[in-house]
Amino acid sequence: MKKIIIGISGASGVKLGLRFARALPADCEKYLIVSEHASLVFEKEEKITQLDNENIGACTASGSFMADAMVIIPCSMNTLAKVACGIADTLLTRSAMVMLKEKRPLLLAPREMPFDAIALENMLKLSRLGVWIAPPVLGYYGEIDNLDKMEDFLVGKWLDMIGVEHKLYQRWEG
Repeated sequence: MKKIIIGISGASGVKLGLRFARALPADCEKYLIVSEHASLVFEKEEKITQLDNENIGACTASGSFMADAMVIIPCSMNTLAKVACGIADTLLTRSAMVMLKEKRPLLLAPREMPFDAIALENMLKLSRLGVWIAPPVLGYYGEIDNLDKMEDFLVGKWLDMIGVEHKLYQRWEG
């Protein structure tokens, strides 16, 4: 059974993070960490443990927790900068630092555009450390003709990156 940490930071694009969480197979253990700015009223999801972002001593803050992957969807520029600079002042950023330290899969989906030079430098630095930088870039193949299919494509690409099987979009056969 895979353990997946799902971080949501920033207020814009929260729906994509929740859609990702819902797309994970039922047999995955899901741990949700929501930043203060992304804090909304979430409906109770079965088999998702929501952790307090201020509780820096929660399970995901330890390398012995053995999470299989962590994603931050969406990832605010503030959160990305903190991870790039090693700032672990919340459970979300501490958990990301643990994933880096333990050399476990970490995926960040920055949501703002255009990217300024500082954000691009932070992304390059993290990419060189093995972090997947995967902003929600639209795909135009696979008969995507509405927003739901586009979101399925994005979520499917992120699932691919962390090794979770799915059938959310039509794969290229050309």
